[in-house]
Amino acid sequence: MRIPRLLTAVVSAAILLPASATAATAASVASIGSYVALGDSYTSGPFIPVQRLDPLGCGRSTANYPSVLAAALHAGRFTDVSCAGADTTNMTRPQGVPFNGTNPPQLGALRIDTDLVTLGIGGNDYDVFGSLISTCPGLRASDPTGSPCEEHFDGSVTSAIGNIGPRVEAVLAAIHERSPRARVLVVGYPRIAPEKGYCPDVLPFADGDYAWLNSVEADLNRALEDAASNGDAEFVDTFGPSRGHDACARGGSAWINGRNQNIFEAAAYHPLKTGMAGVAAVVLKSLH
Repeated sequence: MRIPRLLTAVVSAAILLPASATAATAASVASIGSYVALGDSYTSGPFIPVQRLDPLGCGRSTANYPSVLAAALHAGRFTDVSCAGADTTNMTRPQGVPFNGTNPPQLGALRIDTDLVTLGIGGNDYDVFGSLISTCPGLRASDPTGSPCEEHFDGSVTSAIGNIGPRVEAVLAAIHERSPRARVLVVGYPRIAPEKGYCPDVLPFADGDYAWLNSVEADLNRALEDAASNGDAEFVDTFGPSRGHDACARGGSAWINGRNQNIFEAAAYHPLKTGMAGVAAVVLKSLH
């Protein structure tokens, strides 16, 4: 597989691999004969050019982080079945998608000889991600400097996240059953909101809800990390490495799109092409 421009994006991403990591990764390239990517929209990359048609409703980009990673590893066989809107149930059940399409159960892509599996899932379970982006922006006007979204959900999001870990552990058990020799990486979610400051024109949450959004993401990633530990998998942290690349970042350094959906660039509140390159670099670094 040859994708020169995407490889250039990896090299120029904000996170550059040290020489030792590059050498270690190069040494392991020969062992990646078959790579399968599983996940939701933060894996598939809706609206990032060029979109695949198998099916179109999954928003699966040829520039998403699995595609960049597969090219960098020169994987002998690469299968990407990630799909926008997927949750853990869609690992074993078909998923209906827009335009009358269906994405088959994602675990069906696994084979006994699969060497590498990446899994990016969990944010859509219990509609955690969807609830935040559909509710929080509308509450800003009621209390611009407060935390109206945190008050609205009143702990329900935290409770939901507590139930996601066991679901991911069950998925990991099923992966190991189908592909017992595979190295399995659970890829976390990158940062949406900045650590400090606000950008309501881009991320229209109330000022106090920025810190809460960060805490929700941190909790979700912690749940995924625990699931990976309990499920004989490796966790890849993208939240920490994406510091300074949140939706508010300027000068083209943002990894995440803001509220304005662009059908020629990225879905609202979802990774940009630069974000996919950045995540790919983080995952590549972890493969040592």
